[in-house]
Amino acid sequence: MRKLDNKTLIVASHNAGKIREIRDLIGPLGFEAKSAADLNFIEPDETGTTFEENATIKALASAKASGLPALSDDSGLAIDALGGAPGVYTANWAEREDGSRDFAMAMEKVEKALQDKGATTPVERSARFVSVLCLAWPDGHVELFRGEVEGFVVWPPRGSQGFGYDPVFQPKGYDTTFGEMSADEKHGWKPGDAEALSHRARAFKIFAETCLGA
Repeated sequence: MRKLDNKTLIVASHNAGKIREIRDLIGPLGFEAKSAADLNFIEPDETGTTFEENATIKALASAKASGLPALSDDSGLAIDALGGAPGVYTANWAEREDGSRDFAMAMEKVEKALQDKGATTPVERSARFVSVLCLAWPDGHVELFRGEVEGFVVWPPRGSQGFGYDPVFQPKGYDTTFGEMSADEKHGWKPGDAEALSHRARAFKIFAETCLGA
């Protein structure tokens, strides 16, 4: 595993919610974060069929464009009753014809698909959020870190915190959805903490312990 010594890190994303969460995680470790959106980098086509492939595409594009190490996240909601969908196409379910994204619409699509399957109880609506972080260097070297959190899909949506599908995902062992949790409750993690809750924080914990010695 290659250690990360540079204190400037490119967040390879144009998603404001992801950028905010990653900045929240790396900031306490002394990193200056610049996003691909801030730098006006072109978003690469995510042509992969796995979270790992898409995370790699995004991280390498930003690393090569900036000449600096870049950290990307590819994540999604995988629902058992839907055969793992929307999975890597989680964001696609929110796309409108004009290219904008509407996650209220996406959550309604998920609910309709579950109702069509007759999935009404929590056991039948089991799901997990998956996050794969990719750290890439300009020379093409990459490291991958995967985090998952189990839970189930609820309806109607609850809470206005977070982003994406957070209001319909209730993690196992909790009475609240990600949409009802504060940022610190959902993805807050710092070196020395034994556990992290969100999929992104769990992946980040592995990244920090592996590449930062945190």
